[in-house]
Amino acid sequence: MVLLAGLVLWEWNAIVKAFGISPLGEIAWLFFGAAYVSAAALALIQVRRSYGALEVALVFLLPVIAVDVGAYFAGRAIGGPKIAPRISPSKTWAGLGGGALAASIVALAHELAGFGPTASEQLSVSGVSLALVAGSLIAIIAQTGDFFESWMKRRAGMKDSGSLIPGHGGFFDRLDGFLAVFFVLFVVAVAPNLLG
Repeated sequence: MVLLAGLVLWEWNAIVKAFGISPLGEIAWLFFGAAYVSAAALALIQVRRSYGALEVALVFLLPVIAVDVGAYFAGRAIGGPKIAPRISPSKTWAGLGGGALAASIVALAHELAGFGPTASEQLSVSGVSLALVAGSLIAIIAQTGDFFESWMKRRAGMKDSGSLIPGHGGFFDRLDGFLAVFFVLFVVAVAPNLLG
């Protein structure tokens, strides 16, 4: 986690330096980046301390991956209106819906596989509804993180956050959705426990 967080922050700082803003503004952005990335990393560390490796992968990581996969294929197959073409020209509302559906299917599969409620509740309407809501929220948060990173790159005049992953850009490019999801998890679940 320290290595990944460090690599993302390295790329974040490179993007901020390309903004061409005042030294004070640059310091504020660097401070925010450190807080944002650190909070997400702490949330994932806390999740790993609380759950087994397989459960972390299936319950916390796979839904975010499903958002990217579902959004890509739904966006390519359906197309349609763009969400914010000036920030990210390829992102469509259909893609967001596909990402939400894919994450919801993964969440529902976890419930049925026994990671969620007891067997008597697994096929209930409330269980399905909860999976749909969870999938939709994860999709919206992950896509927001994607848009935020795209906005930063556009402001800096950069195509990719870095070149550390050949053919895929940088680590920030690959982890933008995870950062947003785990940052929100930190704010709503980890921080209150730390303060309480």
